[in-house]
Amino acid sequence: MPYRPPRDRHRARRRPRPHKSTLIPQATDLLATEHAERGRVPILIIDEAHLLDHEQLEAIRMLTNHDMDSNSPLACLLIGQPTLRHKIKLGMLAALDQRIAIRYNMPSMTGEETSSYLVHYLVLVGRSDTLFTDDAITLIHDTARGYPRAVNNLAVQALLSAYAEGKPIVDETSARAAVAEVTAE
Repeated sequence: MPYRPPRDRHRARRRPRPHKSTLIPQATDLLATEHAERGRVPILIIDEAHLLDHEQLEAIRMLTNHDMDSNSPLACLLIGQPTLRHKIKLGMLAALDQRIAIRYNMPSMTGEETSSYLVHYLVLVGRSDTLFTDDAITLIHDTARGYPRAVNNLAVQALLSAYAEGKPIVDETSARAAVAEVTAE
């Protein structure tokens, strides 16, 4: 029989057991220990949380369900698209919805903010001269409805369109080509 070193009971106790009914208490105990030993509240940040299914959101609720809701062993940030808000508002997730202390909905940018946003990113990459006409920015903003990710996609496509046409600046024609490319199905 091969030699096996003695098991470290402390380490074995911290190894997660695969059954869901035991994972939540284990995680809660570990989070409480982190808080008690180090005086820190762990932060769980979940980006793209709108992609979580009901079961996963319920598991988050269980992690935040501690000491009869008098305190929570962790701070949890759920970051996602507007569909996340709708999903959490469903009656099945009412307990999770009630545990949310702070909500923030990022509004879309105004036309002026979109312009400043594009100028800021161009400066970051070393371009301080005008690269988008006002008409192009207006079209990009209106099509993207001021949502940063959509503005990014349209601006990049408009830059590619202007480059392909040999233009030194993104004009409304290049922006329209970008809109056609990005919104085509």
